[in-house]
Amino acid sequence: MPSYTEENYLKAIFKLAEAEPGSEVSTNRIAEVLQTRAASVTDMLRRLGEKGLLNYTRYRGVSLTPEGRRLALLTIRKHRLWEVFLVQKLGFNWDEVHEVAEEMEHIQSPLLVRRLDEFLGFPQTDPHGDPIPTEEGAILRPQNRLVADLTPGDSGTVVAVKNTSASFLQYLDKVGLCLGAHLEVLDKVSFDNSLEIKVNKQKTTLISAEVSRNLFVTG
Repeated sequence: MPSYTEENYLKAIFKLAEAEPGSEVSTNRIAEVLQTRAASVTDMLRRLGEKGLLNYTRYRGVSLTPEGRRLALLTIRKHRLWEVFLVQKLGFNWDEVHEVAEEMEHIQSPLLVRRLDEFLGFPQTDPHGDPIPTEEGAILRPQNRLVADLTPGDSGTVVAVKNTSASFLQYLDKVGLCLGAHLEVLDKVSFDNSLEIKVNKQKTTLISAEVSRNLFVTG
């Protein structure tokens, strides 16, 4: 099984590749995300390459092998299941679970993960609306819409967030834009692309373009 650090690298590479499909992931981007030195990244990439978990060409970036992708998705699966457990069963708020789940995702017990999944009722998404990979490594990509792409008169239900930082989630709590909230776009300000919206058919508020680029709706 991969080490704690190796799992973090595989997960980071997977997420970076998902954000920029079709391109290999650079050493500098990995170092930036993991907050470490580029030289340390190079050493780890060489090690992961020797284990057959990624394809690495110096100065050209990396891509995961099928086995590397499987292990990355397994780590993500554990992380998101633990987030569901922390929110649903232990009463954590959605802005409190990420760091705790970062620790719990490295538990190496396939049986525990299966039992956890069953105990939770086989959830499809985590508390932030991200899809939970299956045990086989399949991951569903729902066709949600970014709020930034909506126009006046459009409406939908908030189903996911792109930014999962505690400060952003706390802001969403404050304005009532948690998962399940209904929003309707009343106006789009041409100056800065901020949106005037109505939340749950009651409260009217103004959200910035940055907020709208980090919210997904369906419906």
